[in-house]
Formats: sequence, structure tokens, C-alpha cells
Amino acid sequence: MKLSLGSRGTSLQQKRPSDCPIAEQNASSHVPSPSSHAEQVLVSLGLHYHRPFHRDAVFLLLLALGPVVWLAMMGFSAFQPLPWHAIWSPVFLSIAIWQPLLEELLFRGAMQGQVLQTRWGQKTWLGLSMANLIVSLFFALAHLVGHSISWALLVFAPSLCFGFARDRFGSVYPAIVLHAFYNAGYFLLIGGTSLLNSR
Repeated sequence: MKLSLGSRGTSLQQKRPSDCPIAEQNASSHVPSPSSHAEQVLVSLGLHYHRPFHRDAVFLLLLALGPVVWLAMMGFSAFQPLPWHAIWSPVFLSIAIWQPLLEELLFRGAMQGQVLQTRWGQKTWLGLSMANLIVSLFFALAHLVGHSISWALLVFAPSLCFGFARDRFGSVYPAIVLHAFYNAGYFLLIGGTSLLNSR
């Protein structure tokens, strides 16, 4: 396993067959080389936390885009704020915390982590990794299960933000925080009534 520092950030690579390199972790701080198989799995799944992301300007910009996403979604939905008494309801907490956690572990952790181990998954287009683009497409398609086509298309852009954060920090934790913030804001401002009616 070797660590190389470049102008685009830190790259973590393991000596493996040429068709399966460990993905570049696009972070500007030092990423310790995993010394065991367990640590390699954690890095691959994005469960390796090596630097604080909450002070990073790009992360803060992605966080600030949350209200922009909510406003964009208002064009497709009526303003239906969640009543204050329902904020601590199990349904809201599930939507705001548990679903983002599980979805990010699956999509940005397991799926994007696997695709990032391929050469074509590491290629970028307009600053976005192919792994991010492909996983975001699957993320949008997964939302067709319980939502309309327009809803599935609307979640594609936030998914790209979550995937970008995962690539930038080499960790799924910033994506979990962003996803939880986006979901919480949406259901507080727009989807409250529909959330309560779904119980």
C-alpha cells in the first residue's frame, strides 16, 4: 500500500492487479495507509475518518446548497411544513436520520466504494467521478420504488453532492451529514403533511 501526495489531494493506492486499484481519496490531508485487511475494507467502504470535514469550505458550500434544493423541490410540491409537535416523532427521525444513514452506507459506502476500485470508476467528468455518476443514477432509480419519476429525477442532483463529498473526503460521514440535513429541511418545510399522512 502506498500513499502519494499530489496537487489534487491525497491518493491511496495498494499494489494490486492493474484492473483493481484502490480509488484516489481526494482529500488534502494525510491518509494513513491501512495496515490490515480490516482497515482496507473500512477505507473501501468510506468508513475511515481521517480529517474534520465540518470546517472545509467545499463541505460548507454543499451544506448551503440544501436550501437551494428545498426551493427547487417547492416548484414540484406545495408548501406543507411539518407541525412542531411532530419533529420528535419516530417517522420524522427515521426520514431525517436513519434513512440517510442506511442509504449512504449502501450507496456511497458500499456501492461507490466498489466502483471507485475500478479504473473507469475513478475517471472524472466535470469534476465528478464516474463512480459518483453511476451510483447517483442507481440512487435516483431506487427512489422510483415509492415515488414519481419527477421525484426520482429531483434526487439525482443532491445525490451527486453526496457522492462528491464522499470522493473529496474519502469518507461516507460527510455524505451522511449532508443527506440528513437535506432530508430534514425538506420534510420540515415541504413534506411535513405528506409525512404525517404516510403513517
